[in-house]
Amino acid sequence: MSRFYVIGMNDCPNPDFSPEVLHIIKSHRIFSGGIRHHEIVRSLLPQQAVWIDIKSPMDEVFQQYENVNESIVVFASGDPLFFGFANTIKRRLPHAGIFLYPAFNSLQMLAHQLLIPYHDMRIVSLTGRPWHELDRALIERSSKIGVLTDHVHTPAQIARRMLEYGYSMYVMYVGTNLGNPDKQSIRKFSLQQAATESYQTPNCVILEQEGQLLPRPFGIPDASFEHLDGRTRMITKMPVRLLSLSLLDLHDKTNLWDIGFCTGSVSIEAKLQFPHLHITAFEVRTEGAELMDVNSHRFGTPGIEAIITDFMTYDVSSLDSPDAVFIGGHGGKLPEMLRKVSSCLAERGTIVFNSVSEESLLLFKNTLLAIGFECKEEIRMAVDDFNPITICKAERSKK
Repeated sequence: MSRFYVIGMNDCPNPDFSPEVLHIIKSHRIFSGGIRHHEIVRSLLPQQAVWIDIKSPMDEVFQQYENVNESIVVFASGDPLFFGFANTIKRRLPHAGIFLYPAFNSLQMLAHQLLIPYHDMRIVSLTGRPWHELDRALIERSSKIGVLTDHVHTPAQIARRMLEYGYSMYVMYVGTNLGNPDKQSIRKFSLQQAATESYQTPNCVILEQEGQLLPRPFGIPDASFEHLDGRTRMITKMPVRLLSLSLLDLHDKTNLWDIGFCTGSVSIEAKLQFPHLHITAFEVRTEGAELMDVNSHRFGTPGIEAIITDFMTYDVSSLDSPDAVFIGGHGGKLPEMLRKVSSCLAERGTIVFNSVSEESLLLFKNTLLAIGFECKEEIRMAVDDFNPITICKAERSKK
């Protein structure tokens, strides 16, 4: 069984390792870590030391590990279990023996310097990851957010994204080269200032609320949306929208497809109420792109992927399988659409369809039977002077 001694460290050029860690270093031959780590610890390594760089692709790094028949000492930043390399070892070599010697992580060090309590801080890593978790933290109105950055998700880019979607009520603290007394820098910015600055790396960010957070409505008034050519009837009405989302059981879903999004009202309402969702929205009309852009910015809902296309001809194989699908428009191809959706819907996925006529309701139910689904719930409602709508929830028939 592979054995790893994983040693956490910061950017101090003269690391103050414990006697136990120094003994581990002196008594081993195989070492691994990033280039930055190697530069710092090089003078501490024994003469016969062999170093394995941790760099992409990871498959090659672990292939080198597997060719080693002795314990490996790994140097990693901060706490190696805090979005760190120890997690990678656990995932790739689940039976490996891991002995951990953590240091403070960068966000802890930044909080220490600022005397900011961090027990209630929301932690987000953007290091090699998409924006999703930061978007979620903002939508959920977290008042204190710690962010691990990378060369793409820089403090300036973070500030620009927050301002773009209306989250200007935070200040940003940026810590650079933390732990290195000669290079360490800690600065406070407004988001407007942060958006125009340049930063040395490595760095991390703490966002702290200093203004009134945006309201997070449960049920956005229909009149608040930008509408298609000003046609206020071309929207899923708020009561219908909320009931449809309720029937989709989104609290335990991951990927929502909104087919025929028009104004984007269903996607935006879903993102506000269930920020953990990954939402992909389809609309055949080219005007949909601007409507989604305007409305998602208006209501502070970044991260919705809007695809302007005919869903029936679009290759969905590159997308993650949905476990919730809302059909807001079908262009007269409801049976074909249901068959396409059923072919990629997760095993316990849910479909919700709003029918405006008896003919479409009957067609929906008959197609469900043909593809092995069943209508689990059916609710008929009317809003103001609009025609009644039947909201249907469908799932796979139990075998």
